[in-house]
Amino acid sequence: MTTPQDIIIRPIITERSMDEMENGKYTFEVARNTTKSEVKKAIETIFGVKVASVNTMNVRGKIKRQGIHKGKRPDWKKAIVTLAADSKTIEFFEGM
Repeated sequence: MTTPQDIIIRPIITERSMDEMENGKYTFEVARNTTKSEVKKAIETIFGVKVASVNTMNVRGKIKRQGIHKGKRPDWKKAIVTLAADSKTIEFFEGM
């Protein structure tokens, strides 16, 4: 059984994600094998908010090279969580 802390890996802090927080959308990196409903339950459990919708996308890792050597960053999954209109905000992001 996976815990909510196993599902939500880290928040994504970028200029675009910070602008979307005003509209009640928060971006997280999640485990690759999770579903939208699992992400929704994890966010509601960890932060105590009401989630309206979850959008997920698989992000391919970039090909990087140094000299003649090539490597690839790992693939990962991103979730954009939209909170319900009557829900409180996530306090973790308040000071940013």
